[in-house]
Amino acid sequence: MRNALDFTSWQALVSTVLGLALVSLVAVGVRLLVMHTVQQRRERENRQINERLKTLIAAYKTLGSSFTGQLAVDPRHLRELRQLPPDAAAGGGGSDRARRVRDAVEAALSDVILLGTDEQVRLAVHAAQEMVAGRPVETAALVASLRQFIREVLELAPIPASLQVPKQGPLRLGGTGGKGGAAGQGGGNRGGRAGADGGGGLGMAWGAGLASRPGDPSPGPDTGDPAAGR
Repeated sequence: MRNALDFTSWQALVSTVLGLALVSLVAVGVRLLVMHTVQQRRERENRQINERLKTLIAAYKTLGSSFTGQLAVDPRHLRELRQLPPDAAAGGGGSDRARRVRDAVEAALSDVILLGTDEQVRLAVHAAQEMVAGRPVETAALVASLRQFIREVLELAPIPASLQVPKQGPLRLGGTGGKGGAAGQGGGNRGGRAGADGGGGLGMAWGAGLASRPGDPSPGPDTGDPAAGR
């Protein structure tokens, strides 16, 4: 250390101090650069984990939000239902609700295949193959795998083995039509009545304005009958 520091002259002392400052500055710059790179990598990884977790939670809600009723997904399309007898098509769930449930389940399966674990991808692919084959699909096994994975990522305690979670099915979406159509028709009728009332009021006001124009002589008792004045 004594050999590195030269105090024999002012010039040597200044050069030594400047050398030490330059080395310290370079070391601090390298340290800041490394810390910034590591921080950016961590932020990118956290952002990817958050996006993946958010997508899988949405898929879990779509695939496992019901415990009662019909828990299987009907993969049939409208063109297939039209080929069935009327009784079978009516009892087969060919409503708009079944169609929207099927579309939502297909989108959720696609997300799981993209971002899920190996087990989840295997279950999602099997469910998709069953839907392509036209067979009803149950999503209970896939929902259980998603639930376990999400709780592990969130560092939540596992569900006790003594608790038997019932089988879960896809989200039941509300159908469109009935109430919305009736509300729209009621609104249209109310709008028509309001327009008719407004038109009637405008006509009455216009008629009153024509009857009381300043240039027209107002009828009176003296001008009602010309012969009476004579």
